[in-house]
Amino acid sequence: MRVTNAPASRKRRNRMLQAAKGFRLKRSKLYRYASDAVDHGRQYAYRDRRVKKRTFRYLWQARINAAARTAGITYSRFIEGLKEAKCALDRKVIADIAAQDNAAFLELVNIAKNALKSKPAATLAKA
Repeated sequence: MRVTNAPASRKRRNRMLQAAKGFRLKRSKLYRYASDAVDHGRQYAYRDRRVKKRTFRYLWQARINAAARTAGITYSRFIEGLKEAKCALDRKVIADIAAQDNAAFLELVNIAKNALKSKPAATLAKA
C-alpha cells in the first residue's frame, strides 16, 4: 500500500485554504482553485511592494511641484537649487513640509533660489 502521509497533506491543504479566506466562490472552497488564487495573490503582493515605492515617489514629486510652482519656481529648478545648497532633505520630507508648513517651504524655496543665483553659469566647451 502506498504511504501518503495524510496528516501532513491535510495540514498543507488547510494552510492553503486558510490563506484563501476572503476570496470569492470556489477560489476559497476548492484546493485547486484556491492554490492558484493564493499563488497569483502572492505574486501581485511581491510586485506591488516594489511598485508602491515608485508610486509614493511620484506622489511626493507632484506635491512638491504644485507647491513650488505657487512659489514661482519649477520642480526641477527647485531640486537643482537644493542640491546646489547641499540640502540633505529627501522628497518625502520636503513634500510633508510643503503640505504642513507653508512658511518653512517658502524658506526652502528661497534657499534654492539663492543657491541657483550663486551657481556659476555653465560654460559649453566645444571640441
